[in-house]
This record gives sequence, structure tokens and C-alpha cells, in this order.
Amino acid sequence: MIDLADLGLVEPDHGGESLGEVLPAAAGSLGLELPGWGAATVEARDRFGLPEASRVCVVLVDGLGLLQLRERAGHAAFLRSRLGATRELVCGYPSTTAASMGLLGTGRAAGRTGLAGYTVRNPRTGGLANLVSWEGADEPEQWQREPSLTRLIADAGVRVTSVGPAEFRGSGLTRAALNGGTYLVAGGWEDRVDATLRALRDPGLVYLYWGEVDKAGHAYGWTSTQWGDALSELDRGLGRLARAMPADTLLLITADHGQMEVARDGLVDVATVPELARDVALVAGEPRAAYVHLLDGVDVDEVGARWRATLEGRALVLSRQEAIDAGWFGAVAAHVVPVIGDLVVAALGSGGVADSRTQTPHSMQLRGMHGSLTPGEMSVPLVVT
Repeated sequence: MIDLADLGLVEPDHGGESLGEVLPAAAGSLGLELPGWGAATVEARDRFGLPEASRVCVVLVDGLGLLQLRERAGHAAFLRSRLGATRELVCGYPSTTAASMGLLGTGRAAGRTGLAGYTVRNPRTGGLANLVSWEGADEPEQWQREPSLTRLIADAGVRVTSVGPAEFRGSGLTRAALNGGTYLVAGGWEDRVDATLRALRDPGLVYLYWGEVDKAGHAYGWTSTQWGDALSELDRGLGRLARAMPADTLLLITADHGQMEVARDGLVDVATVPELARDVALVAGEPRAAYVHLLDGVDVDEVGARWRATLEGRALVLSRQEAIDAGWFGAVAAHVVPVIGDLVVAALGSGGVADSRTQTPHSMQLRGMHGSLTPGEMSVPLVVT
């Protein structure tokens, strides 16, 4: 069994100090014990040291890893003032938006939700399914079968409101991970803060999504000026939200994953390396967390050994069963097993594994990526105000 700590990597945490405990803790602060959770919501609240409140606002900042926040805190006066009390949480594997939205929204890891990557193989069609755009995937309620916490909270009689861009209202990923309640469309950051404050006039739960930090990181890298500007804009919005929110409001700020700046020559293209391309039917996932689906009848152990030898020092290569046994995906439901590749490839260092036959040139040229098990990708903040 691989010891991730010995490699400087982070073990996925599916309980305790986990992104999946944020909404249960929020429910506990609202005084709720939810079906299937019972007193675990109150336990999560107490674990995070949260008070009871009539209003809870959960802000998910896409791509704001804790390590990046600490390094660039000079751009964020509001968040910097709270760094001393900021908790370190761990997201699940892969450390990517679809998996983390499922973890946040249901409290369950990718092995239960099936939201196991940016792209995955659809077992029904054999083709790629993009779990962010939802192209190639089945109906969200069929794909993701765990009850969302927002739905459970709304069903308990608590007012639930989500605030975000128009394209996410009713999207496949929203329906899969965060269904329930009312969705308020708001574009610019000022509009989003205003919409959130309006929703907080009444008791209940408000969820706010903030995506610009991740976009800047993908395009320019988290050490860039553009990323610092996006962080400053976020910080201004959060500061205004915190100052203007009503009394008896609990504000929880977290993130879905961090980021890694990928070296310009850091990607291995499966299509151009015969030792990797041989016996492969489809490469899914993303460069920092790839799934390799093999042709029928191929010896998985033999191909896995070849991949490990070819990628030695650049990636961890596990069989599907090895990754499941290691707990990377938490408990794995039977219908999710074929979504996971025959081989699971987690990038090391600042590189990754891509396949130009299924990935666009643009996606392979991104400056910032995520998905693997490094602290920069796995560690996310929990800021409590």
C-alpha cells in the first residue's frame, strides 16, 4: 500500500476535517438533524466550533486553495485578517470541481456520487461524459443518486437560496449536487453580493458560488498578477458581505480545491508515447487526475506495470481496485465502479498525463490545473465569520 504522506501527498478525508462536513455543520447551526444524518449535523457543527444561527451563508470559492491564499494574502485584507483562525479542510479525490461539488452538496465522496472527475467514461455509452458541462452524461438524478443536503434542508422547512451565474441555474451539475430551494441569478460580483444580502433578510441557508479565482488560475497561474487581482475582487466582495449581513448570520467561506502551476513541457501526451497508447481504449479525467480505460481482454496488471515504468517519478499509477482499496474515493457504489478507470493516474510534481485524441489543445495548454493529491490541490480553507 502506498503511503501518501511519505510522498508529501494528502490522504483524502471523507469525514472530520473535510469539505463534505461544511453543509452538515451549517445544518447543525440551523438546529437541524437531517434524514440519514441524525445527530451528525450537530456533531459537525461542534467539531468546527460553530454557533447556532438563524441564517447561514456558505460561500464556495472555486480554486481558492489554502496554500495559495496564504502565499497571496497580501491581496486580501479581509481574508488575511482571519487567517489565524482559518481551519484547514481537505477535499476529496480527484481534487476537481465536479467531485468537490458532489462532496459539498451531498456530504458523500465521488465513490458514492459518481461525480468522479472533469470527464469520465459513461458506462452506458462508452463515451466521454463532461460532468461540468454535462455533455455526454445521463440525466443528473440518474447519474447522482445521493440526496443533496440543500434538498434535505429545504424539505425540513428551512428557506434555501443559491446565488450564481445564469448558466448554472438548472444545469446538470447543479441538479446533481445542489438541487432544492430557489436559485437567484446574479452576474457581476457586486450583483452577487447584493442578491446574497437580499436572500439573508429572511432566516435560512444561502449558498453563493464564486468562480473568477479559478478562471484566472487556469489561464494565468495562481502566482500571476491576474490571479492576485481576482483574489482582491473576491476579498472586496466578501468584506462587503460580512459587514452588511444581518445580525445572527453565520458566514462560512470555503473552496472546492486548490491549484498547481503546470510546467510548459510538463504534460505527457499518451497519443505520442507508444508504451502508454498501446491497449488503451479511452483516457478520461484531466491531466492531474487521469482515468485510463483499457481494451477488453487486456491484462490490467501488465499495462499498469508498463505505465508505472514509463511514468516513474511523474505520476502514481494504481489499478481501479488498488485505488478503491486505498480509500481514494470513499465507499464506492456498484454503479460507480465502471466510471473509474481500469488505471487511476495521479500526477506528481508539476506535470500531468493528457491525451490529445480526446482533449482540446486549449485544455492541454492551461497554466493552472488541479485534480491530484498534492497539498496545493487538496487543502482548502474554512473561514468562519
